[in-house]
Amino acid sequence: MDKSTEAIRIGIGGWVYEPWRGRFYPAGWQQRRELEFASRHVTSIEINSTYYAAQKPETYARWRDAVPDDFVFSAKAPKRITQSRQLASTGGQIDAFLGDLANLRGRLGPVVWQLDRNAQVDRDDFTAFLELIPDTLDGRRLRHVLDVRDAAFVNADYVALARSRGMAIVHTDAPDLPQIADITADFVYARLMRSRAWIATGYPDDELDAWAAMTRRWARGEDPAELPHVSATPAPVQPRDVFLYFISAAKERNPASAMELLAKLGIATPGT
Repeated sequence: MDKSTEAIRIGIGGWVYEPWRGRFYPAGWQQRRELEFASRHVTSIEINSTYYAAQKPETYARWRDAVPDDFVFSAKAPKRITQSRQLASTGGQIDAFLGDLANLRGRLGPVVWQLDRNAQVDRDDFTAFLELIPDTLDGRRLRHVLDVRDAAFVNADYVALARSRGMAIVHTDAPDLPQIADITADFVYARLMRSRAWIATGYPDDELDAWAAMTRRWARGEDPAELPHVSATPAPVQPRDVFLYFISAAKERNPASAMELLAKLGIATPGT
């Protein structure tokens, strides 16, 4: 991997999906080994199951041991936390979730805190909530990603608050969710949600070329002005890690999208 792509991670959301069997996973591949296969064809996976249910420490340890040494997961925080009516009261739940998540050890990448569209976010409660989220875990630095989907809350104050904590704001490329590309941390986190079922790679070639170029620009430290911003204050120019995931939409095509983008970026994986 050359220096220009060392900081780039390209992946998918989850790894258990029946339509991937015989399409992404080889016919007859053992379901218990699907993470092993997926982690050798993409360089990161966003764990979505953590959003819906608690996972046991031994489950995290099993996932950790199934993937290559240079692979990383991101993980979505539980909705029982992020959908709480009083976010500032969730400190104990945050500590319990992160304590179990620590079993991923060096395979742990960003943690995503998603507040859905039906949540009307109170600034004071949200600010207090962020104070409950630790910067380190077992001596390791944590990277946090904010995905606030209350459009009324997504403004310059939100960007300033995220920057004050060094937390990234997710850039979601989707037709029905707030799109914000303001860079607020030393890494970029993007979720691409426009794959099409009738295209083998999910995206047409020119769009994947454009995302490859955008990913390289983010990694170099650029803050592309053509993407939607809500703050007039630009991010400082500095090299950044990039985490980009193909999520939802025509989900059956997302592994192909990720693998094609990795190929365009010249990033090899153990399975290629």
